[in-house]
Amino acid sequence: MQLLLNQKKALRDAQTRIGQGIENRKSRDELTIQFRFRLMMSRQVRGGLNLRTAFIPPAYSPSFRSILDLHKVMIKDLLLETHHREKYIMLRSITPPDRMTAVMAIVEDENGDAIMLQLYYQEEENARPAGRNDFNYQRTLSKIDRVPSCWQPRVKEFKMSAEHLRMQGNNYFNDSNYEAAIELYSRALEFASDEGEAQTLKLNRSLALLKAKNFDTVLAALEPMVCVPEPVEKALYRKAQALYNLQKFEECCEVLTTLRSEYPKNVEANKELLRATKRVEEQKSGIYRFKQFYVETAKLRLPHLDHATHTGSVAVRGAGFQGRGLFTTKAIKAGELLLCEKAFAHAHIAENAQQASDLDNDLTLLINVERDSMTMGSQSELIRMIFQKIQKSPSFAPAIMNLHHGSYNSVGFGTVDSKPVIDTFYIERVIALNCFGCPLSSRLTHLRAMESQAIKGTNEKQFHSCGVWPLASYINHSCNSNARRAFIGDMMIVRATRDLAPDTEINFWYHALIAAEKNYRQKKLKQWGFRCDCAMCRDDQTTNRKILNSRKQQRAEVLRFFKTGLKANLPKIENIIVVMESQYSQPSSKVPRLHIWDLYLRLAQAYMQRKDPTKAINSALKSFSSLGYVIEGGNPPYKIGTPMIIKQWGLFVDHSIECWGVLCSAYQLVAPDLMIQSAQYAKLSYRICVGEDETFEETYKKFS
Repeated sequence: MQLLLNQKKALRDAQTRIGQGIENRKSRDELTIQFRFRLMMSRQVRGGLNLRTAFIPPAYSPSFRSILDLHKVMIKDLLLETHHREKYIMLRSITPPDRMTAVMAIVEDENGDAIMLQLYYQEEENARPAGRNDFNYQRTLSKIDRVPSCWQPRVKEFKMSAEHLRMQGNNYFNDSNYEAAIELYSRALEFASDEGEAQTLKLNRSLALLKAKNFDTVLAALEPMVCVPEPVEKALYRKAQALYNLQKFEECCEVLTTLRSEYPKNVEANKELLRATKRVEEQKSGIYRFKQFYVETAKLRLPHLDHATHTGSVAVRGAGFQGRGLFTTKAIKAGELLLCEKAFAHAHIAENAQQASDLDNDLTLLINVERDSMTMGSQSELIRMIFQKIQKSPSFAPAIMNLHHGSYNSVGFGTVDSKPVIDTFYIERVIALNCFGCPLSSRLTHLRAMESQAIKGTNEKQFHSCGVWPLASYINHSCNSNARRAFIGDMMIVRATRDLAPDTEINFWYHALIAAEKNYRQKKLKQWGFRCDCAMCRDDQTTNRKILNSRKQQRAEVLRFFKTGLKANLPKIENIIVVMESQYSQPSSKVPRLHIWDLYLRLAQAYMQRKDPTKAINSALKSFSSLGYVIEGGNPPYKIGTPMIIKQWGLFVDHSIECWGVLCSAYQLVAPDLMIQSAQYAKLSYRICVGEDETFEETYKKFS
C-alpha cells in the first residue's frame, strides 16, 4: 500500500512539471559509467526468485501515424510529462542492455546527448548485448534514408552480395537472433542472381520467420512456392508448421497429406501428420490422455503442453445484463467435460524456491494507480507475451480484442507501415478482467489441501502463475456455480458439477467461497466491476445482521470444541449446529449453507473415529445436504438392493471427495452395497475437482 501511495504522490509531483525541459542532465560518460557499474552488480546477485515492481501509467492511445509523416526531435527538445505526438527520435545504444521489468540501456542521439531508454514488453531477444543486433535496426532505418550520416559508415562496411548477406544471416540465425537474420535474408533477395538462389534465401527466411513466431508472414511468404503444380518440399513442410502453431490443425493435416503424397520419402512429414491428426481428434472428441499431461508438465521447463482445445459442448451467446456468456449446446451430466482449452498465453512462476532457482523466475508487483489496484504474480509477463504474440501474428488478435474490457475505450487494432498497432493499455485491461491465476496442476493443489488435514471451507490459494483462456473468459460468475475449472500446465479443464440441460448458462465462482461476514463476497468481486445476484448473495442481503453475527459466534464455538480432539463433546456440537440450521429461512437445496457444511463433515469424521458409523453417515449426508445436494437411499434403515441416488447436485467443494470417503468407510460396516456407490461418487467428484480421474486410484489408494 505504501508503494501505491508513493507512486501516486510521485505522479502528482510530476504533473506540476508538465512541459518543462530536462534540467541538470548527466553527461554521456556519467550515465554510461553508472549504468555499467549497476549492470555488473545486478548480474552478480541475480538468480532464483526475483521480486520486481511495475507501474501502469495513466492510459494514452498509441500512434497511428506513418514514420514518414513524423518530425524529428533531439534529446534536448524533450519535455517532461509530455507525449510528443507527431514526432520521432532516433537513438542508438551505447551500453549493453539490462533487463528487469523493462529492457534498459543508455542511448545517444546524433548530437552526442545521452539518456536512459526503457522499453517495456519486449522479447528476451531484444535484451541481448549490443553487437550484431544493432545492424538490423540501422539497416531497416536506412531504407527510408533517416540514419544520420555520422552513423552510416557502419552500414556501408557490409559487402552487398547475396551470398555474403546470406552467410551473415546464417550467423545471426545460429545465434538465435532471428529478426536480424530475417532482415539480412530479405536484403539478400535484392541481389539474388537467379531463381535457385532466390528460392534458397526465401526458404532460409521462412525458417527464421518460424523461429521468430511470425506465423502469418510465413504463410504469405511461402504461398508462391506451394500453390504451383510442383510445390517445393521445404515450403510445404514449413507451411504445415506455421498452420500447426496457429492451431489450424485440419489445414495442417491437408498440407502434410500433400507433402507425403508429393515426397513419400519425407520421414518427418509422417511424424508431423500423426501429431497433427492427434490434435484434430482432441478437438473433435474431447478425449485426452490426462496422465500424459503430467508427464509432459514434469519434463518441460515451462509447462506449455502440445495439445488442442475441445469446445464441442459449449457456445458463446448473449447473457442479458451480463453481456455474453457460455452456454451448453446439449444435455450434460455431472462430471462431463464442457471444454478443455489451451491457454492463449500462460506466464509460469515456480511454486517453490528450488524450482525458482532452476527457472530464474521473476515475480512482479503490478501497480495500477488509476484503478488503485495491486497484483502480485506474473501479470506483467503476461502483458508482454500477449503483446508480442499479436504483434508477430496479427491473426491471433481477435481472440483477445473481442474479450470484455470494461469501460476502457480502445482505439482498436490497426496497421501502420505494414506493422500492427496495438494498444497495450487495452491488453492490460483485458488481462485484469479475464486472466486466471493457476497452479501447475490442480491435482497437486488438491493433495496439499488434503494433506493439511484441515477443512478450510472452499478457500483456495492465490497463485502467482496466470494465463488467459479466451473461451473460458466468457463464463460468468455465480457463487452457486454449476461448473468447475482445473489446470494441468497451460491446459484448463472445465467440467459440469451438476446435470445441465441444453441451453443452460455455465458459471463458476471468480473468487473461492468461504463462510465470511456480510458483503465479503461482493467486496472480492468489486475488481470485476459487478455485484453478484445469486440466491446465496440475496439471502445474505435479506438476513438480519444479528442472525449473521450469531452464526459467526456459534461457528467459532463449534471450532473451539473440535480443537479438543477426541475429548470433543460431539452431542453438544451437534446441538449447536442444529440451532444454526434453524436460523436459515431458505431450504439448503436453494441456498447452500457455507457456515455449517464443513462442521457436519468434521462431525462425521469424529464419529468414525469413535466407531459409530450410523452417526457418521447421518452427519456426512447432512454435510452434503447443507451444500444443496438432494440424496435419496443413503439414510438408515437400509434395504439391500436400494440404490443411493443423487437427485440434485449441490455446491461442489474439494472436500466432497473426503465426505464420500467417510461414507465409503461407514457403509463398509453397515451397508456394503452402498460402499461401492460411494466410491464411484468419490471418483466422479475427484474428476470434477482435478479435471481427470485417471489418477484417482493412485491418489487415494491408501483409502481404498
